[in-house]
Amino acid sequence: MPPGRDRPRRPAHLSLEAMTKYAGTTPGPAEVTEVAHHSAAIVLGVGRTVADPDVTARLVALVDELGLDTIAELWSVMPAGTLPGALWRLYALREWVGRSPTTASREYAAGMRHAQVNHVVAGPAEPPGPDELRALVDEILRRVYRGDLAVALERAAAFCRVISAGRAELAHDTDAYDPQLATRETEQAATLLTTARDLDAAAAAWRAGALL
Repeated sequence: MPPGRDRPRRPAHLSLEAMTKYAGTTPGPAEVTEVAHHSAAIVLGVGRTVADPDVTARLVALVDELGLDTIAELWSVMPAGTLPGALWRLYALREWVGRSPTTASREYAAGMRHAQVNHVVAGPAEPPGPDELRALVDEILRRVYRGDLAVALERAAAFCRVISAGRAELAHDTDAYDPQLATRETEQAATLLTTARDLDAAAAAWRAGALL
């Protein structure tokens, strides 16, 4: 932080559209990568340096302020083993739970009995209803900035595994009346397992000082 400033400015809108407008040219892959890493480092640095609950709350709700599309343009194309890639997965997870809390709760409840250890690691309040799951993903992001980032990533990974187990379980019921939907649900469950592995790998990279 510059001398004399104890709070960060409002985060800049760094979408590719804005970059094109001000730079006059479409950014190349190297520029996109540089912006992604630089912006992720700034967000994490501010969050872990400024001991202000209001700043932490704004960072947790970053998607609410900037919009999911902006965050996606910045970070979604980055590999899972990078800081922007890891942050993107956390914010995308929060956005999904925020938009579909009832579905998240139903899938989580269905997955709990198949993923008890992961349920304990994720650590939602009991019973894990819609409000409790929204609170959980907010708490995970809060811990990114005010706690152990590796633990936050591992909790998110565990959450994904419980949801994946529940989605796969419910797909069996769906198959009786809509086989195509059941197939999509099964594929989505598999994708969530990949996300969980990505988050665990990011946690290991953070502990090794290699999450950049």
